[in-house]
Amino acid sequence: MATRSQAARRRFLLHPPFVAMGGTLLIAAFFTDYNYLSSSLFQWANFSAWLITAGLVLALISAIFLFIDLLIGGAGRIRWVDFAILALAVILSIFNALVHSRDAWTSVVPDGIALSAITAILLLVAAFRGWTVTGDHLPGDGGAA
Repeated sequence: MATRSQAARRRFLLHPPFVAMGGTLLIAAFFTDYNYLSSSLFQWANFSAWLITAGLVLALISAIFLFIDLLIGGAGRIRWVDFAILALAVILSIFNALVHSRDAWTSVVPDGIALSAITAILLLVAAFRGWTVTGDHLPGDGGAA
């Protein structure tokens, strides 16, 4: 049975809000890419590049907070499937940021929007799984991973 302090620690993880914020920005990049594809207004491509960059900055912050969560013992075990989903989304977003640094139409079509779509799908899966990469129990409290 978990003590009160263990239960309080378990409920307060630092990384999930930052994973959610970064993921939301990366998902939004898909929609701005789609708007650029539909309208050819270059400002949509600029919005996409900004959203991807901000999402990657938040991904770095969430990785730092995940490390802190693991270090202070407030997190359970790492769920490797969720970690792999988020890591793949970040890797694809890094490539997407490079694609979006191109000029004009080729910054989005066809590679940029494809990478944004795959990233958005991965992040929607992560959203339904709770935006976290750690289990919700502490060692010794009898919960399942």
